[in-house]
Amino acid sequence: MRAVRLHTPGLEGLALDEIETPQAKPGEALVDVHAAAITRDELDWPVDRLPAIPSYDLSGVVAGVADDVESLGVRDEVYALTPFDRDGVAAEYAVVPASVLAPKPSTLDHVASAAIPLAALTAWQGLFDHGRLEAGERVLITGAAGGVGHLATQLARWRGAHVIGTASRGGLDAARDFGAHEVIESLETLAPVDLVFDTVGGELLRRSPAVLRPGGRLVSVAEPPDMEGIDAAYFVVEPNRDQLVEIARLADEGALRPSVDSVYALSEATAAFERNQARGKRGKVVLRVAGG
Repeated sequence: MRAVRLHTPGLEGLALDEIETPQAKPGEALVDVHAAAITRDELDWPVDRLPAIPSYDLSGVVAGVADDVESLGVRDEVYALTPFDRDGVAAEYAVVPASVLAPKPSTLDHVASAAIPLAALTAWQGLFDHGRLEAGERVLITGAAGGVGHLATQLARWRGAHVIGTASRGGLDAARDFGAHEVIESLETLAPVDLVFDTVGGELLRRSPAVLRPGGRLVSVAEPPDMEGIDAAYFVVEPNRDQLVEIARLADEGALRPSVDSVYALSEATAAFERNQARGKRGKVVLRVAGG
């Protein structure tokens, strides 16, 4: 099969290789990959196990399962965030733990479905697991038009929160379009909020405690908050099938829509990663594998 592999760190280390198609081991499924989305900085992750296949956002069709897997069948359409401690899915076939594979949204194609898992799970876990967001609360989402932020904005709106988003001047309309009740460029006049969900880091993160009400919470996925006296957390997203099932339901109901910036063939992986690092990107960069 064809697979994109990173041989040395950085863009120059990417190559499209012909390798053996992997075989599913106990607890695993072999997936015919139709689309794989890529994430900023992920070429820095597997440097201790090169050559490595990048991309951990998958949408595809089950091609085979191990004998002990009963939850999946051949030809099932699935999507997933796959574990970071093994090869990714920028390949024609990928072996994936069956426990992380969920039915893909039935109303979306594979490209749009592949754009969902990592960003939506990050938003879900940040808002609900770590941030404990409830209906009626006020939430500030920094980077509300960004890759995680645009899905967090939609999920917070669905939960029934009052959503305030920060965005650059070029992203103000997009943040409103994704459901933010208020969109701001500065925190200067913002009334207190119950939760800050930070996807940006830097100066916005450092200034965010000033807009928290007493007892409010702060969750960041950009950098660990170095703050005392507030309920602050930093986390790295984890695969979660049950949450993806709920996220797919929301997508099928029209409550959640992913943003896709651009689509590249598998053979254009280097160009795709270059685009992913470029300024002005809006949404996920996706590799179309089947037919690509």
